[in-house]
Amino acid sequence: MTVELYMCRNFRRPICDFISWKFMDVLGMKKRKFIKLKEKYFTENGGLLLKQKLTSQGGSVETTKLFTTKELEKATHNYHESRILGEGGYGIVYRGILLDNQVVAIKKSKVGAPTQTDQFVNEVIVLSQVNHRNVGTLFEHIHKKKGKRSSLSWELQLKIASETGGALAYLHSSTSTPIIHRDVKTMNILLDDNYTAKVLDFGASRFIPIDQTQLAIMVQGTFGYLDPEYFHSNQLTEKSDVYSFGVVLAELLTSKVAFSFARPKAKRCLAHFL
Repeated sequence: MTVELYMCRNFRRPICDFISWKFMDVLGMKKRKFIKLKEKYFTENGGLLLKQKLTSQGGSVETTKLFTTKELEKATHNYHESRILGEGGYGIVYRGILLDNQVVAIKKSKVGAPTQTDQFVNEVIVLSQVNHRNVGTLFEHIHKKKGKRSSLSWELQLKIASETGGALAYLHSSTSTPIIHRDVKTMNILLDDNYTAKVLDFGASRFIPIDQTQLAIMVQGTFGYLDPEYFHSNQLTEKSDVYSFGVVLAELLTSKVAFSFARPKAKRCLAHFL
């Protein structure tokens, strides 16, 4: 027992050094594993694709702010239901407050599917290319009004229609590369505190090369707003947005929704019986 105690005392420092070294080695391994895991998730969730797209579009990766999960959770009070601004088929939009008190809209995907990743990246790319007061930007707070359409005065309806039309005209003809929204509908036109219209949700949008007037692409949109010509031909043009905008105008004028199973079969689609 005495010999063992003597040896422990004599070799205490080397043993402690060895334990400390092993502990630091384990920490290093965990840190490397964590970094690799972050890189994996960054790639799977479209981070690498976003960088590549930004570079190809002439954007700067340095000017695109990336937030951590903790920062987003804090900004949205852990994605509390009271912070929800709107909800769609692919995600939920929350009202967020950053550390500098800047109020922003934060979109969280419902399921991490590859198609959603592509749409998210596409939306960031499109929004990074536009600058218009009636287009919802990456760092902008959007309020969704809870009132019914009938509660809007005629003057407000005209204002919303004019601002939405102006935003679409800007996308079609004033950006460096024309943009077709591809999913124009009332749910994607939100209002701020001053009832200023903001066109949102560019996940399905497409850039149209300047030397082309149409794009052959798989049909995507919302039933009731979908351009019949685009639906049958798969040829996407600016007119597809114009048709959808016409349905929005019809909703404003009639206070009826674009499509409803509650109406007789012949009148379910608003655009078909006007």
